[in-house]
Amino acid sequence: MRTIAVAGKGGTGKTTVAALIVRCLSEHDTKSILAVDADSNVNLNDVLGVTLNETIGNIREEMKDRVSGLPGGMTKPQFLEYKIHAGLVETARFDLIAMGRPEGPGCYCYANNLLREILDTLSANYAHVVIDNEAGLEHLSRRTTQRIDDLLVVSDPSPRGIRAAARISRLLKELDSRVDQKFLVLNRVRGPLPGSVSSLIRETGLDLVASVPEDDHLLRMDQEGHSIWDVPTDSPVYRTIHRLLNDLTNDGKPREVSP
Repeated sequence: MRTIAVAGKGGTGKTTVAALIVRCLSEHDTKSILAVDADSNVNLNDVLGVTLNETIGNIREEMKDRVSGLPGGMTKPQFLEYKIHAGLVETARFDLIAMGRPEGPGCYCYANNLLREILDTLSANYAHVVIDNEAGLEHLSRRTTQRIDDLLVVSDPSPRGIRAAARISRLLKELDSRVDQKFLVLNRVRGPLPGSVSSLIRETGLDLVASVPEDDHLLRMDQEGHSIWDVPTDSPVYRTIHRLLNDLTNDGKPREVSP
């Protein structure tokens, strides 16, 4: 199993990048794919063009409040596993599960421990797991996601975006999370990068592995509510993500791009 996580501040297009990764994997690899929406602002399903049944956050709330009266004499682990599988969106190309909002007040230790075990078991059934994370890496910090092979930090080509990417990189060190490799992906790039941005990229210590070009057609598609499956395969955006994935899955480490 290979786990690819995508993170970045809001507005950088990280969910679109995550969805393109799911699509490229499904079209160029016959193995099974689990997409995980780990952003509390759940919308990966919209970009992938599927309807969401349930979120883990809602299931966790239900289990926390349901101290008795579980159906059919189920134990709490059995009930939680049943609900998670019921909330799983299954398609011919990929499956999807959404984490939903983080927990509210009160103790969720028991629920989170069960979640981790069940999600680990669920993930093990797939060859690829693609996680659309939030900028604060909430689910990483709570260890509901255990191991990541490749973390792609998505940024726009601006000093503010690069600084946000650097903060995410530092947060990983503070969490001591299990991330094998982390890379920088610039999104919505128009023309050569300003020298100030190139310098900031070098200061982050992150390897720049992809510069995804701005695509007005993709922007219009998003505004009109089209899914990622409508992006042409000859689109520069599609080709860039495909090249990056090809490097990751075949070579283990993508080629660096000069900032």
